[in-house]
Amino acid sequence: MSQLWDISPPICAQSPVFPGDTAYSQRWNASIGPGCPVNVSEITMSPHIGAHADAPLHYHPQGLPVGKLDLSPFLGPCRVVHAPLGRALITIDDIAPLLDAAPARLLVRTREKSNTESWSNDFAAFAPETISFLAARGTVLIGIDTPSIDPATSKTLDSHQAIWRHDMRVLENLVLDHVPPGDYELIALPLALIDADASPVRAILRTLPANLS
Repeated sequence: MSQLWDISPPICAQSPVFPGDTAYSQRWNASIGPGCPVNVSEITMSPHIGAHADAPLHYHPQGLPVGKLDLSPFLGPCRVVHAPLGRALITIDDIAPLLDAAPARLLVRTREKSNTESWSNDFAAFAPETISFLAARGTVLIGIDTPSIDPATSKTLDSHQAIWRHDMRVLENLVLDHVPPGDYELIALPLALIDADASPVRAILRTLPANLS
């Protein structure tokens, strides 16, 4: 039997969002009762809440929206690596020794426990040269257990611009606390939000089938 790891944080009113972004809220438009057979809710939230896929439209004016992206980068063999704790930027030296025969998708754990309850600017991001290094190796998707592949205070988004140049895909806000380093099957499909700049994903890892290893 395959083992599954759910690497998506819970989404609720307490879910942290970038300051100024739209928090999660929900209200009921219909409730089960006399004359009404169903509960129906209305949800408002940023598409960057929880585990999510950024679309190129998020960081480049000519970028595609998430609903028009090829899904293949979000599904297939991946490697989970544990970067050294306490880094502000994940460098080439931090991960290069961990990539021998790595598949084309890479998820990086940067901390022991993901922050799923409050916003903090103190989180690890990718150095842009690390993105270019991974692209040269054939990496098509990177993921991280923090809100962004760039530092919270960045105004130039150098790592996002690097994935634009290399046509890579990105997952952010993953929960990798209990996932051992190694190779897995990644399943993290964005919704078909045709004009959106991002999409929530229900990201999971599965024991890699023998025919995908």
